[in-house]
This record gives sequence, structure tokens and C-alpha cells, in this order.
Amino acid sequence: MTGSITAGIGSVALGAESGEPPLPQKLMATPAVVMAPRSDGVEVVWSVTRLCRGWVEWRLEGGAETHRCAADDFGFVPQGDSILRVRLEGLEAGKKHELRVVVESGDGDKAREETAWKKFRTLDPAAAAASFVVWNDTHQNDETIRKLHEVTPSADFLLWNGDTCNDWHKEEWLVPTLLHPAGQDISAGRPVLLTWGNHDVRGKWAFRVKDMMAMPHGRPFYAFRNGPAAFISLHTGEDKPDAHPGFAGRVAFQALRAEQAKWLEKITQLPEIKSAPYKVVFCHIPLRWIREHGEPNFAGGGYNHFARECRAEWNDALVKWGAQVVISGHTHEEAWIPADDRFPYGQLISGGPKPAAARWIEGKADGEKLSLIMRDLDGKVIHDVKISPA
Repeated sequence: MTGSITAGIGSVALGAESGEPPLPQKLMATPAVVMAPRSDGVEVVWSVTRLCRGWVEWRLEGGAETHRCAADDFGFVPQGDSILRVRLEGLEAGKKHELRVVVESGDGDKAREETAWKKFRTLDPAAAAASFVVWNDTHQNDETIRKLHEVTPSADFLLWNGDTCNDWHKEEWLVPTLLHPAGQDISAGRPVLLTWGNHDVRGKWAFRVKDMMAMPHGRPFYAFRNGPAAFISLHTGEDKPDAHPGFAGRVAFQALRAEQAKWLEKITQLPEIKSAPYKVVFCHIPLRWIREHGEPNFAGGGYNHFARECRAEWNDALVKWGAQVVISGHTHEEAWIPADDRFPYGQLISGGPKPAAARWIEGKADGEKLSLIMRDLDGKVIHDVKISPA
């Protein structure tokens, strides 16, 4: 087993011997969030209150032998004063594991903390079945997030389908929103994957999201196989042109859309992605919408309800691949748009941030069907979609 570490953003904490005010007694500011599951590992991300060193210990569930990932590429124990990240690699596919994080003060005192053991399972392309859950457009609504966390079951992964926030105008919003939303440990029982939404890229601190939300392969788009289903997650960018004055020159998504188009042509031809009985796409802004009119008046406050530029770039590759369903958010209005002659993939769109409008999706795939059930926070079924294997 090998591991890699990224550590440290933010301001330096006051030293224990500096004569300054006392150091915070608590070292860890958030739970250890298990992210970006793969067949050979996961990435663990957490926040600390001051300069610390830390590492991840892991073992097979119930196993006697414990392993430790505690060295970076330059020979240091992982350390930093704000964010610590440890990437576990070389784990066995489809196996149940458990991990914990250990943190020690880097300021010369003897403070030390360790988390409880947290269970997770690596993904398994050869599994007979797969399960996943989907949230979207939580927009820092604590009441909705707490209820979502309460009602959402354990699964192979939780796909957070964009718009975790309203914007990132203040840097201090990042850690609590992404790593400890509404005070919940959202990766308990379900490692987290992020699909980027348009609000996730807004505000002068949006570029920091990538420091604390791990991606399976380091890019904001990715593909993987789990059981009988292949999944592709795409970054639809903003809902207005890059040159819109509201973005103040901070975004350049047209190049990223074109890059993903080329990547789609290649990734969909990989044997384990191409041969999957079920083919699922996640993207925050839907590729189809129930009301497709002319281009919005962007100067007058209009925005794209569906990803026009993305569809133009990606549609042919997705059709060639045989995509069966695209799962999105963005509109705050749920909808199911069945496949038709023009678009041979269905479009499932989930709800909004307020509790009455919030929705979540439970997906299960086996040899007989892919089931996608959308529910409200009270458990009422809103949509029940069944897809047969290709």
C-alpha cells in the first residue's frame, strides 16, 4: 500500500512558546471526510485548528493488522495548519475497510487526538450489484442538510451533485460547508463524490474548493465502474458565458468543456466503461430541460436552465456510448424527461435547497434493472425510474 499527501492552506497558528494568546485546545476542526472512492482506495480530508501533523491508519474491517499512511513524497509526515489530505492507494477492490485519523500538535505541546474508526468499502467493478445516493443544490441550508443526512441510507457512495453553497465570497465558509455541513459527518457510511455546480465556482474564494474536495484522479471530471454500472461525472461550469461581468474574469469554462469532449471520446471506449449494462451520467446543469426556449438575456439577469454549450460538445459522444440517463440538479424543480428519438437518454432532475423542495435519489443496480427512486424529505416517492440493462 502506498499513499500520497497534500497538506496546508490558510494562516499559520500562533506558536505555543510565542507569548501570544493560548493555542486552541482542540486540534481537529471537522470529521475525517472519506472522499473520492476508487476500487483501490479513497482520499481522506479534514481540517485542523492550528499547525498539526497527522496521518491515516487503516485495516480490513475486523482485521488484526493495521497499516499507517504517514509519509509524503518529500519524506515529511503530513502536516499543515488548515487542511490535511491523505490518499490511500493499493487497497483491495470491494473489500470492507475501516480507518481513523491521528493528529498531533506541531507547536511543541503534547496535544494529540484520534478519531473513532470509520467504515467504508472500496468500489468493485466486478460486483453483482451497486448502490448510490444523490444530493444536490443544498446551498448551505442547514435544515435541509441535517434532514438529508438523517434519511439517506448507507451506500457505495454519496454523489453531491453540485451547488454545495450560494457563493464563496468569504474564505471562512469553505471548511464548514464542505467538510462539516450543518455539523454532520456526511461521509459516515457513504464516501463522498462531488460533481461541481455553477454556484461552487462563484466568488473570489471559489478556487480553494479543489483544495478540500478530492477528485478520484485530480480533475473535476471522472469516470468509474462499480458493479454493473458505469458512471461519468462532468463539470458543466457556469450558467452564463465566461465573459459575463458578474464573474469578474475569474472563470474559463469553455476550454474545460472542450477538454471534456475529447476526454469523453476516449473514456467511453475503455472496456470496463463501454461494456457496462448501465450507463449513468452525473452533471449539475441538466443537458435537457422541459422548457427549451431561445438563448436567455444574460445582460438582463437571465441564465441557462440547461447546459447548451455542454450538450453541443458532449451529446454525440454520450449517444455513441449509449448513455441511458443523465442525473442533474440546478433548476430547483424536479423533472423526469424520458428518452426520445432525438435524445436516447432520459434526464432526471432533482429538487432545491429549501426543505419543502429538497429531494434525494437512491440508485440500485443489479442484473435485472437500474432503479432510480427520488423522494422528498418525508419519504414520499416523487419519481420511480426503472432502466433495463443494455
